[in-house]
Amino acid sequence: MKTLKLGFIGAGFIANFLALAMKQVRHCELAGIYAQNGGDQLAEYAKKNRLGEPKVFNTVSEICNHCDAVAILTPNYTRVAIMEEIAEAVKAGAPLKGVICEKPLGRTVEEAVRMVNLAADSKLLTSYFENQLHMNAINNALAQLRPQQEVMGNFTLARSTEEHAGPHSAWFWDPTQQGGGVLSDMGCHSIAAARHILTPAGKPVTFLEPVAMQCDTSLLKWGQPKYREQLLSKFGVDYAKTPAEDFATGILTLKNPETGQLVKAQFTDSWMYDKQGLRLWMDALGPGYAMEVNSLISPLEIFIGDEAAEGVADAETALEKSTASRGLLAVHPNEADLYGYTTELQDAVDSFLDGKNGLLDFAYGAEVTWLVQAAYMAAEKRVTLDLTDDKVKEELKTYRSLISQGKGAEVLFS
Repeated sequence: MKTLKLGFIGAGFIANFLALAMKQVRHCELAGIYAQNGGDQLAEYAKKNRLGEPKVFNTVSEICNHCDAVAILTPNYTRVAIMEEIAEAVKAGAPLKGVICEKPLGRTVEEAVRMVNLAADSKLLTSYFENQLHMNAINNALAQLRPQQEVMGNFTLARSTEEHAGPHSAWFWDPTQQGGGVLSDMGCHSIAAARHILTPAGKPVTFLEPVAMQCDTSLLKWGQPKYREQLLSKFGVDYAKTPAEDFATGILTLKNPETGQLVKAQFTDSWMYDKQGLRLWMDALGPGYAMEVNSLISPLEIFIGDEAAEGVADAETALEKSTASRGLLAVHPNEADLYGYTTELQDAVDSFLDGKNGLLDFAYGAEVTWLVQAAYMAAEKRVTLDLTDDKVKEELKTYRSLISQGKGAEVLFS
């Protein structure tokens, strides 16, 4: 059976997490790596774990000429330029068949549309990596509840939350590079996951039509003097001058085009969750039934006392974004699978080998970007945004949030 030769463009946190996931993915090998930093270490990991014999390339063009598909896993502010290089390589004759992009597809609607058009013009298959839609915990719950939905009707409210204590890298904290704050970073997950949960069985991922957006963005922890100093000292990012939101919450109203019924997708995201570590929490309510997912409920727990804690080298081996190295700790035996990384990667591999786009293609990624930017606009204007209004749609095409422009003080300190 044919194997997909996959190349990683980038060798940072998400690339390493996907390499871990690849240990559980069939018909795929890591054939190449292009990265500014960390490429050699990732290649050694791949060889040690029999994921392939990847060569570390010096240019985007080279990797495109030696792989069936490439995954863009570089920081947000680099992705359009990387996609342009991919398109040039294909135009020059590279035999590339597909391209993957980690969320978000773009920092603005303009960037996301540019990514879609470049891939389309290059006739590349696409897969947008939004891992939470691939979480088995969510999809198994939905499968279990489909008979109830047939009798009682679909979910009417879904709530999705992602929270941790803050990103690892300086560029994530910088709103001008990342594209905003926690809403840009994690709101794309929560909005997409809640919409997915609400979508009736057998319908496309974009079946429910967005009709209204409410949102509030706030700076609750990292704007305080003590924590501003921490950010400045550790990452060189000054939230006294260019702040981003560390808390965002909102409601997306969606309409079933066949029945006219309105449903609600509530999302909440924060960089101030100072508990065990990363928490994904989703629930949904339907007539007579419900579901709930909490990633911090694990079948495995460990306890580490104060004296023994001195020997802990890396708490994140137990849980992503872990903030503690002692006490009663949740440990996930298979985080890559829990969060949906294995299933999203398997979907891309199987889809590309079959000559089709992934379940979530670049067009879907562009719509998620559009919804995130609508949330920023709603928060800035302090209104419920009518997403069916042609004027709003036109404004969103070229919209850049004040936070992403480095002018967050105008909306977060007022």
